[in-house]
Amino acid sequence: MPVARVPVASRREAIAPSLLTWFEVIGYTVLLEPNIALGKHQIGRNSYSDVVLYQRLHSALQKINPTKSDEAIAAAIHQVTYTGSSDLPKNNYCFHKLLTNGVEVEYLYNEEIVHDKVWLIDPYNLLNNDWLAIHPLSVVEGSYTHCPDVVVFINGLPLAVIVSIQPTDEQSTFKEGYQQIQTYCQQIPKLFSYNTFLIITYGSRARIGTLTSDWEEFLPWRTIDGEDFPAKSATELEVLIQGIFDKRRFFELVKHFVVFESNEIKITKKLLRRPFCTIPNSNKTFNY
Repeated sequence: MPVARVPVASRREAIAPSLLTWFEVIGYTVLLEPNIALGKHQIGRNSYSDVVLYQRLHSALQKINPTKSDEAIAAAIHQVTYTGSSDLPKNNYCFHKLLTNGVEVEYLYNEEIVHDKVWLIDPYNLLNNDWLAIHPLSVVEGSYTHCPDVVVFINGLPLAVIVSIQPTDEQSTFKEGYQQIQTYCQQIPKLFSYNTFLIITYGSRARIGTLTSDWEEFLPWRTIDGEDFPAKSATELEVLIQGIFDKRRFFELVKHFVVFESNEIKITKKLLRRPFCTIPNSNKTFNY
């Protein structure tokens, strides 16, 4: 991958080492971008303007859809990576439908039009999916270059972005992270067409929201397994990463806990929160 000059000021050094460690604990591959730039790891990215790791996506779709033709896989990738609108929430909604419902494709085979469906994730055989976290990830779009602290890729698709900040006081901390996310969405929006979750971390503390969440709507996640509160020694960061990014729970949350609402003015994306997920010491429980 060509090496671009990335402004030093755009890199953040506040990321807690435990953040990456927890991703390793739950079975993700964790790569550092400097090692990727030096050629120590290949991620299937041709330039800093790519936000989808095409080679990883292609390989994962072949594993997930072993009976589908090369033409079907190619048609699915084209549909997933084609952005026909400048409306970010609309693009995000369209991708979410592909992620959860599969990609309906049609292609020409032996002079006949074939209709088929290709799945982007495999919730049943988790080994068919590719789990990757990169710290940081340089993204170039137009005249802008930014380096989100961690981008989580599943099957080569950037489904989560984590912003880590060094706080001065708690009140300004998470709002600063939120404002950074807004800047990213405005200046490198193509990264967020695929986004499912947005995370803001502050040392061992963490908040989760969605693409359209106001900053007050970024809240801690209170449970790992959806049934019990974790030990008192567990940090917000630990609980959020294990509770949200556990391989099986992640797909359940994407399919059943992410909803979109729309009116004539805008599309709103929400992460459904039962009281047990967000309120300390709640007596209510639920199962995924």
